[in-house]
Amino acid sequence: MAILIQNIKELIQVEDAPQIMARGAAMSQLQTIQNAWLLVEGDRIIDFGKMPFIDFGIRNSEFGLTVIDAAGKMVFPSFCDSHTHLVYAGSREIEYIDKIKGFSYEEIAKRGGGILNSARRLHEASEDQLVEQAMERLNEIIMFGTGAVEIKSGYGLNLEDEMKMLRVIRKLQKLTPLTIAPTFLGAHAVPSEYKGKQGEFVNLVINEMIPQVASEKLASYIDVFCDRGFFTVEETTKILEAGLKYGLRPKIHANELDYSGGIQVGVRHNALSVDHLEFTGQAEIDCLLESETMPTILPGAAFFLEMAYAPVRQMITAGLPVAMASDFNPGSSPSGNMQFILSMACIKYRMLPEEAINAVTINGAYAMGLSKDYGSIARGKKANVFITKPIPTYAFMPYAYGSNKVDTVILNGEVIFDSSYLKPD
Repeated sequence: MAILIQNIKELIQVEDAPQIMARGAAMSQLQTIQNAWLLVEGDRIIDFGKMPFIDFGIRNSEFGLTVIDAAGKMVFPSFCDSHTHLVYAGSREIEYIDKIKGFSYEEIAKRGGGILNSARRLHEASEDQLVEQAMERLNEIIMFGTGAVEIKSGYGLNLEDEMKMLRVIRKLQKLTPLTIAPTFLGAHAVPSEYKGKQGEFVNLVINEMIPQVASEKLASYIDVFCDRGFFTVEETTKILEAGLKYGLRPKIHANELDYSGGIQVGVRHNALSVDHLEFTGQAEIDCLLESETMPTILPGAAFFLEMAYAPVRQMITAGLPVAMASDFNPGSSPSGNMQFILSMACIKYRMLPEEAINAVTINGAYAMGLSKDYGSIARGKKANVFITKPIPTYAFMPYAYGSNKVDTVILNGEVIFDSSYLKPD
């Protein structure tokens, strides 16, 4: 089946020569085509151009061609959300109330909340329950324009439950049109039974969890929460090196709570991305400049927890690329709305709309190892795009932060959502 989208007001993030990322000054560059058309066939983008130059045969073909009129509307590549924890059981609004009362994130964790609370809930939930809850979240983020998403384990904290989470993620890959990148995050927190015995838990992750994950081919990446009060640089090094032996490339939590050394240990181990980065100074920036690691910012968590915001302007000025992701999770960022993340990039991090769009598309794709096929409009790339409602400019996308601007979603070359319904199986 082929789809022709015609009369597009503006086709966004067009690439004639596809790039794997945008870095530094290039993040402010955004190629577009006004009064455009886009042709999709199968699950791939076939061609695009200006309406006056559309091939007459394509436009008038009646054989297997669905024509969508996008007059007054824009077409974007789907968002690539490179950091989420969206497989979880239940919500944690009670902790949200504790936060309002003045308790810090670390204080809530010490009282049995935080990650350990989600671990208890996940242990009690069945795989079917987890799949059902996660599918609701996946369907929601599709409607907001996400086409590819990373999902981490990390609420299991023991062999059985970590495997349960990863098997749920594998089931989701078969059930949703979204592209999912699975990440093993066994070292998300130290279980209560290992308090005072953290080294034993690290050994459990290395000697039992990682081999089992690799044996069942349940993950592409390995993550560690390398930060104050969680896992040290030395422990992180041991875990990452064990994962690398099994082909699991690092994508790690770093420098959310302090200058933890997490960025440096990630770069030393060729991490695909280092994420959070609220505490990033010149030493960390210099380290990243010598690497192919994507600095990934999670605005939802910084906003929800009222934390410091990462120095994104300093990073871009220095020549770094930046990705933005949702961190969708029940405790610190209970939303996977990437339109909101796009807005936060401009409002809180003073990014230009062009920089923000690059951060949530091509750079997010890179942070999942997917930029060859996702994150821009290019011939031969996966046909994951969305059509907006009528909007005046592409800057309206981050500007109008409270509304859903997506009208139609096309994933893998098929119309999945068109303003009011999800296409049934």
